[in-house]
Amino acid sequence: MNQQTNEQLWKKCVEFHGHHCPGLAIGVRASQEAIKALNINFAEDEEVVVISENDACGVDGVQVILGCSAGKGNLIFRNRGKQAFSFFNRTTGENLRLVLKSLPEMSRDEMEAYILNEADATKIFDFKTPSYELPEKARIFESYICEACGEKTAEHMIRLENGKKICLDCLNHYTRGF
Repeated sequence: MNQQTNEQLWKKCVEFHGHHCPGLAIGVRASQEAIKALNINFAEDEEVVVISENDACGVDGVQVILGCSAGKGNLIFRNRGKQAFSFFNRTTGENLRLVLKSLPEMSRDEMEAYILNEADATKIFDFKTPSYELPEKARIFESYICEACGEKTAEHMIRLENGKKICLDCLNHYTRGF
């Protein structure tokens, strides 16, 4: 990408996110590296899937750059509190997991600029292979009425309790201390 395209994309990401910050830069740069490594583009559907191991600022960069979203079913959260993203190209089967390295101490603005502009991405991320498989495509489920609260609930989120269909919010969860 040329400098002008990068600046336009960065501005678009900042507008979507609401402010500029190093966290947003992480998601933007990770997405740009995934585009290069996996030969992917903005996802019209589920041809690109991203699994985010955090729910932080960088996720907004991924959404803008790659067109992945929870609603579309191609942005999945596997929250581990890590600045890590796994990218999957459904068309080719290729994948890549990028994990943010420990970076040198610097101001927020310096950190943001470093993440966006450092030519050698291996100084920013560890390039790895995900330890999990590409998830199945998003499915559409039947909805059932919870017999406790009366709200429509997707089939895979309904449980049977005393012979009644109950949503997870109304379910009397059974545990034995584990």
